[in-house]
Amino acid sequence: MASHAIRFRPLLSTARPTPPRAAALRGHAPAFLVVRCSSAGAPSAAQALKVRIALLDAALLALFLAGVVFHASRGINSIPTKPVEGQKTGTSGLRKKVKVFQEENYLANWIQALFNSLPPEDYVGGTLVLGGDGRYFNKEAAQIIIKTAAGNGVGKILVGRNGLLSTPAVSAVIRKREANGGFIMSASHNPGGPDNDWGIKFNYSSGQPAPETITDQIYGNTLSIEIKRQIFLKLICPLLGAVNYVNVNTWFSGILNGVPRFGNGHPDPNLTLQGLVFTFGTRAPEMGPASDGTSLHDVVVSGDGDRNMILGKRFFVTPSDSVAIIAANAQAAIPYFQSGTKGLARSMPTSGALDRVAEKLNVPFFEVPTGWKFFGNLMDAGKLSICGEESFGTGSDHIREKDGIWAVLAWLSILAHRNRGKQVGERLVSVEDIAREHWATYGRNFFSRYDYEECESDSANKMMEHLRDVIANSKPGDKYGNYTLQFADDFSYTDPVDGSTVSKQGLRFVFTDGSRIIFRLSGTGSAGATVRVYIEQFEADASKHGLDAQTALKPLIDLALSISKLKDFTGRNSPTVIT
Repeated sequence: MASHAIRFRPLLSTARPTPPRAAALRGHAPAFLVVRCSSAGAPSAAQALKVRIALLDAALLALFLAGVVFHASRGINSIPTKPVEGQKTGTSGLRKKVKVFQEENYLANWIQALFNSLPPEDYVGGTLVLGGDGRYFNKEAAQIIIKTAAGNGVGKILVGRNGLLSTPAVSAVIRKREANGGFIMSASHNPGGPDNDWGIKFNYSSGQPAPETITDQIYGNTLSIEIKRQIFLKLICPLLGAVNYVNVNTWFSGILNGVPRFGNGHPDPNLTLQGLVFTFGTRAPEMGPASDGTSLHDVVVSGDGDRNMILGKRFFVTPSDSVAIIAANAQAAIPYFQSGTKGLARSMPTSGALDRVAEKLNVPFFEVPTGWKFFGNLMDAGKLSICGEESFGTGSDHIREKDGIWAVLAWLSILAHRNRGKQVGERLVSVEDIAREHWATYGRNFFSRYDYEECESDSANKMMEHLRDVIANSKPGDKYGNYTLQFADDFSYTDPVDGSTVSKQGLRFVFTDGSRIIFRLSGTGSAGATVRVYIEQFEADASKHGLDAQTALKPLIDLALSISKLKDFTGRNSPTVIT
């Protein structure tokens, strides 16, 4: 049995000095806990398949937050565990119901499997970042993660105050502090609460989500593992250069439908889920940006902070159009891009609006699978500046995550640029004006996504196999009603930077007029399967740009349901969500 010392010492912020006692009296904790860990040596080969968890009493943490300095020592206990099935990560980390994560050693197994998948030089003695969106189970999970990291030889852990750091903030802190990586405790747009969802993902030293080569190794390592519990080693808490979140508990409480912490709703900037477009009536603001679903006056924010929705005055800008409009105006309106953009990229299901901007600007364009991790390599190689996904994710190369606040600021910069020189009382250029002018220049890509959530997995997989049979027997020139097939395939991607490949990323039916129908099984759900159907049609005729998207797309929607036999396979008469 080994023995280690534990020491708690709060240090003051250089940015905003506050006496520890005063902070404690106000109920304020530091914006960052910096956990410094030390041990007798690096893990041995014999410990490679063990989870090492440091034990820290909640009472000791309370004393630490109150500014008490003390020493303690404990021993090491090794406790065996059994592998857990079903810990394979999806598009963006591991997401399950909270009650699943609360099962004994469930989270600890996955965290240890992650460390087992990384070279020791990537974390031993290094620095990791930890934060999340404040949803139910985050505080308990943070303890498990910190203790496991300490047991694996991590030297320092930067923890957001009360465990709160938005997804883009974690990426930014990793890059700013030159950390080895970081954990994000979030199920993103999935509902939170004890009966709903929780999630965890790991981002690398560049700030981007871990690639599939690592997540596949994690899954393999979850199938054989043993736990080791260990005393928490050494803790020091400075607040140095931390981001100061004003009224952080109000901003991150996730008040939705009158229930804090997201209630039973989706913390998602989505028209169907939030009903925001007509909320304001005649008092609608000229712009009502949204980021992950929780309203605060006319701006919508929540803990995850990575997604965004742009609303004009009773006018909705699709995410596909939003990233295209930002890219088209970036050099003129956003100082960061005054020298131009290096390249543009979108996920495969996202509409082709961005493609046309890239063509006009004569910059490189990339089409990648769904998942922000696929943008990171392009950014690191200097090939990509602005990117986006149809699922309300938009970002640039300033960090390696989608960034909802950045997208809002980008739109505000465009509005400010387009309204320069306007006199008081003069009509201002609006969000709707900018979108319609964009369509007049590039044409409009009508786009919609149908989500069928929590379908029976076997039925959903059978539907996808049926579609693969259809694709195998199709050929260019085949007629599908009024549409002529250009090609149909199962999308695969080869990374132009490192040559890595991924397959089975979505079934595509692409027609000669530019219309597309795409089918995917989402990797972001926590139960069953989510079937996603994407429908897109390009329209060059400006006289038709004002049509409602569902009206313009109805023939394609009917065709998609007919080709897939979705109702026959899933039993669903209508989608759960329409975007």
